[in-house]
Amino acid sequence: MSTRLSLHTLAQAVLSPVRTQATGNEISLQARPGGFGTPKLPRGGWAAVDGTDLVRVEPDGGERRVPITSLREAGEFFGLATAGTLPEDQLELDPGEAAEIAAAFAHGDAALRILTADAGPGDDVSQIQLWPEHFDIAIELGAEGTRATYGVSPGDEHHDAPYAYVAPWTPHPPDPAWNADGFFGAQAPAVDTDAIVAFWRDRRAALLHT
Repeated sequence: MSTRLSLHTLAQAVLSPVRTQATGNEISLQARPGGFGTPKLPRGGWAAVDGTDLVRVEPDGGERRVPITSLREAGEFFGLATAGTLPEDQLELDPGEAAEIAAAFAHGDAALRILTADAGPGDDVSQIQLWPEHFDIAIELGAEGTRATYGVSPGDEHHDAPYAYVAPWTPHPPDPAWNADGFFGAQAPAVDTDAIVAFWRDRRAALLHT
């Protein structure tokens, strides 16, 4: 199991259920320093991955930190009621790869905040959310006919490296710029915040002038 798959599994099998357990229905996560985690939970505190560590912040601000081992031990650390049903296999983690994934989410979060600030009153921009099932950070933005999902993924079965993407909700005429692999849309390397924003603005302009 690769580092990306290990962290993806942690997001989906542990951190998202921790939030659902606390809220009753919420599943999404957010970028956190060094990685990703839950937003602030209803009773205070939050849970996160920072590099190759698990971080648990209590309602009083106290912090506990342990190395990532297995899904079961992660669930137990965060107080997940279903932790006993999770696998005990050791998760594969490389610190350098974990840092690359954290950087992708950090750049994505910063770029999405800039794109959100660009939005007009009719764009109906959604909240920035890190989705555990797809393991990407994204928003939805645009009026009918130009609405699209704008996001950053740390990689997936079609992409070995982090990438930014635009996925229009409405099919558009063929264009080499809509070059995504595995879905209809456009993709570009997630090099840094400025490059991601420039890519999104270019594709958004194309949608607005189609």
